[in-house]
Amino acid sequence: MESFLSSSSEKRVVDTPKVSIKDESERRPKMGVYVDDDGWVPVIISWIRIVTCFVSMMITTFIWALIMFVLIPWPYERIRQGNIYGHVTGRMLMWILGNPIKIEGAEYSNKRAIYISNHASPIDIFLIMWLTPTGTVGIAKKEIIWYPLFGQLYVLANHLRIDRSNPMAAIESMKKAAHAVVKNNLSLIIFPEGTRSKNGRLLPFKKGFVHLALQSGLPIVPMVLTGTHLAWRKGSLHVRPAPLTVKYLPPISTENWTVSKIDDYVKMLHNLYAENLPKSQRPSTLED
Repeated sequence: MESFLSSSSEKRVVDTPKVSIKDESERRPKMGVYVDDDGWVPVIISWIRIVTCFVSMMITTFIWALIMFVLIPWPYERIRQGNIYGHVTGRMLMWILGNPIKIEGAEYSNKRAIYISNHASPIDIFLIMWLTPTGTVGIAKKEIIWYPLFGQLYVLANHLRIDRSNPMAAIESMKKAAHAVVKNNLSLIIFPEGTRSKNGRLLPFKKGFVHLALQSGLPIVPMVLTGTHLAWRKGSLHVRPAPLTVKYLPPISTENWTVSKIDDYVKMLHNLYAENLPKSQRPSTLED
């Protein structure tokens, strides 16, 4: 109001607020940084991709189910075919979803080992199917058999299941799993958190993977997945084009591990993950 009431005879100039380059750059989305877009067009595209994934997975699952039935007398060959199914189907599903993927440490991805991975999204399953080497078996809860199509093929592929509701039965299942892995020269893939994170943050690790390492003598290869919780969130059917990273860390020898230090090994691996995850995926106690 002061400028309008001024009695000065000079020409009045209305100053426009200056915007610094710094302010302007902060307003613009940074290149390479994912920004959520929940408009109706991305949602429709997401639904089309999900339906396409489901139909494609039904086709490959049906084909490999027939192969598995033929190979019932040969359990190791069923494991191998299950891995080939995973490589084909997992890669195809990731191509359909269209997320940009960066893979680091691929030189560690084809070793006989116990592969462990953090778990925050259904996309993790597709990545694990695609990227674990041939001759790898998984360990899942026994209820997986009731998952339509995938669960039945999981069992046909001779992968391993455990009863998590019964601690004694779970330990016995772990022993049998380790024996099968050693006897057949297999690798193993397991989610050490034991469940899927709701917000992408790393959860506490269970001890099962350490018991398996002690009983099998295999090295542990951590697979650190980032961005999957942004791409496909828990409880959502909207797949977003968030960039993903799969990072293999160098194998960790377990030859000299002892039962008395199980808790130390669990803590060591958990800390290793926390160090290699972005701040938004670290455990809540370490976010600062």
